[in-house]
Amino acid sequence: MHKALTPFTAASLAALVALGGCNNKPTTIVSGGPDDPQAAQLKDAKPVAPPPMIQASRTYRCDDNSLLYADFYTNNTVAVRAQKGATPTTLTAADGKPPFKAPGYSLSANATKVSYEAPGKKTQSCNV
Repeated sequence: MHKALTPFTAASLAALVALGGCNNKPTTIVSGGPDDPQAAQLKDAKPVAPPPMIQASRTYRCDDNSLLYADFYTNNTVAVRAQKGATPTTLTAADGKPPFKAPGYSLSANATKVSYEAPGKKTQSCNV
């Protein structure tokens, strides 16, 4: 007597045949991988200095009732902007001693009361 294959038996037989074609060799995992092509350059590279840290962030109210936002950094620079989201202008203190200057800009010190000058504006007093 000849019996017909049930769907379950046929599926099992098909899976067995399909898996029989797989690569059954063991996989070897090697740590380290290929050599880094930039290893020599990185070994000889100068150390990278970390970015400057913020010493203080202040918001000033100036004589003309405008606001001035200033971020003072540890590398003797200050980033100033007239609007909160605006691109800042970087002012630098020569030899680490105020005033902080950039072409057309001047900020007297890292203090609660400063004198500020910007292009198109007269020098004015600003307070925290």
